[in-house]
Amino acid sequence: MTFDRIDRQIMALLQDDGRMTNVELAERVGLTAPPCLRRVRALEDEGAIRGYHATLDPGSLGYTITVFAMVSLKSQAESDLAAFEAHVAEIPEVRECHMLNGEIDFILKIVATDLRAFQELLTTQLTPAPNVSHVKTSLTIRTSKSLPGIPVL
Repeated sequence: MTFDRIDRQIMALLQDDGRMTNVELAERVGLTAPPCLRRVRALEDEGAIRGYHATLDPGSLGYTITVFAMVSLKSQAESDLAAFEAHVAEIPEVRECHMLNGEIDFILKIVATDLRAFQELLTTQLTPAPNVSHVKTSLTIRTSKSLPGIPVL
């Protein structure tokens, strides 16, 4: 896919504010509403825009801690990797799962209501999962930067 300046502006603006009206978006990128909407629909159809969501405040919903878990597996066979990914996909508190190369196989971003809830998740759902060799965790102290999406150049 190749994107021109207007496509990139549209993606950047919608990434910052997905609730922006098409009229406002069109005005900000210098188009009228109908061609702007066609461009947005084309970006969605091509998969460049994958969806829209609200960014929620974890604390307001009772999630007071965020933990990063580094998981090593006993086997890196594709079926074992896929089984682990399927397992963590079923744990709602696991918000992100990234497969890595190197010593650690996966890094997970996990939210929990408190340390006890995280410990329960760790000992009942993560550590005993099939093929898990070991799990190292790091509790976040604070988040100084958290931006949605990607830079649109």
